[in-house]
Amino acid sequence: MLGISFYPSKENMSDIKSYIDKAQKYGFNYAFTSLLGMDEDMDKTINNFTESINYAKDHGFYVVLDINPGLFSDLNISYNDLSFFENMGAAAIRLDSNFDGLTESMISFDKSDLDLVLNISNDTGNIQNILSYEPNFKRLQGCHNFYPQPYTGLDLDYFLKCSKKYKKMGIRTGAFISSQIAKDGPHEYNMGLPTLEMHRNMDISLQARHLIATGLIDDIIIGNSFASDEELKELSEVNFDQLQLSISMNDTISDIERELLLNKQHFNRGDINSYSIRSTFVKLDVKNESIVPDNTPDILEPGDITIGNNDFGQYKGEVNIVKKSMENIGHYKNVVGKVKNDNKFLIDYITPWKKFLFKLDK
Repeated sequence: MLGISFYPSKENMSDIKSYIDKAQKYGFNYAFTSLLGMDEDMDKTINNFTESINYAKDHGFYVVLDINPGLFSDLNISYNDLSFFENMGAAAIRLDSNFDGLTESMISFDKSDLDLVLNISNDTGNIQNILSYEPNFKRLQGCHNFYPQPYTGLDLDYFLKCSKKYKKMGIRTGAFISSQIAKDGPHEYNMGLPTLEMHRNMDISLQARHLIATGLIDDIIIGNSFASDEELKELSEVNFDQLQLSISMNDTISDIERELLLNKQHFNRGDINSYSIRSTFVKLDVKNESIVPDNTPDILEPGDITIGNNDFGQYKGEVNIVKKSMENIGHYKNVVGKVKNDNKFLIDYITPWKKFLFKLDK
């Protein structure tokens, strides 16, 4: 699911409702909010949360409410009765920190039927501990943290390690991306709210496409608010089923080559090599077409996108993404475009049989 965040203790209620309306228009159906940054005026804050959460719920949003164990005592709530959060309109509660395992297990059977979202940014034995107490597994989910302070977001290797642990268990996972426009979060200090540090200053669509490329994240949430209309629209156009590479195309590209790039399903061959990604089956669609040699440099560079031309025999029409510099033997390959520089790291995610699409950079 694709999600937004809003923070009733920091933001104007009318702005939140307007934001929910815009997000719904672009197909968003998940919302995150946090009780961890509440104002001192507890009653007013709870009323604002209840109003905004129910507004989102009435507009078809699945709303996750972030809490921690200390909040139960602050609000005088028993973890044996989650009706307080249910009455606020939440579909799930996320535990920013842990109980003892048995408590989480009991919460997963609460009559409120709320889902329980676990913090998966800590590589501890928490999930194994909870599972040892036989929870209601179908109501368990996981979601990473976000990080307002620069240089504190997760490293990629660590993120992958934590996410894989939950994914292998069949637990739904979520992570945060960051708007480059939005300014608000649950806390006063906010320099973006991504899960991954490498995403902090990255285009929002590329952040999402990177998470999709990992194959490890089910729910992608904009951590800060309010994202711009342009960012919401851009995210709504992302393909959540497979990796997308933003590319530029040569001015001299033929209509047939353009069709091959943009309107065909690509996948990498299973018998991989270190020099190129090979999308070979698309060539069958152009076996009776002419692909005139054009733009055939002596050396092919990483990020180049090539198509076999008429001189390449049975390889005519094969689409390649170059991974390592190599000779263009016989000038058989037309360079028809390039993967955008900031997208080149996604090439490493195109593993054997991995499906992918090309997206023309606007």
